[in-house]
Amino acid sequence: MDEMKHSVEATTDMHLCVFDRKVLWKIYQSSPERGFDLTWLAAVEEHMVAEALTSVGQQTALERISWALLRLYNRACAVGLADEAGVVPLPFRQQDLADAMGLSLVHTNKTLAKLRSDNIADWSDGRLQLMDRAKITDLAGTDADLEKRPLI
Repeated sequence: MDEMKHSVEATTDMHLCVFDRKVLWKIYQSSPERGFDLTWLAAVEEHMVAEALTSVGQQTALERISWALLRLYNRACAVGLADEAGVVPLPFRQQDLADAMGLSLVHTNKTLAKLRSDNIADWSDGRLQLMDRAKITDLAGTDADLEKRPLI
């Protein structure tokens, strides 16, 4: 189990949980439920990477942006970040979204403006609101109820 071949960068405050690779197997033995959650999370993240590549390669800008916003929205809701109006924080820059979805910043901005003008989604001031969840789900080409994520 060599070093990872990638890195990550946090855009907000976070808690980092570090596992000693030498004792990881002991976690699976002593806490099978936790081991299952770790395995499940890794598999879901792997699936999400494949889904993102498919999105970038085969979907229109509107479909890609819808897919990304829906995914980010669902993840924020899963960890209790939605306020009473269903608005979640989205502290990224449009350039971050553009880069992730393989789009120019101009195209991303125009696509977000279309979602806003069609009253589907609004991402402004670091906050995301989905006004028409059925429509954005349809545009994203995914299920409305994405898999439930174990919180560990």
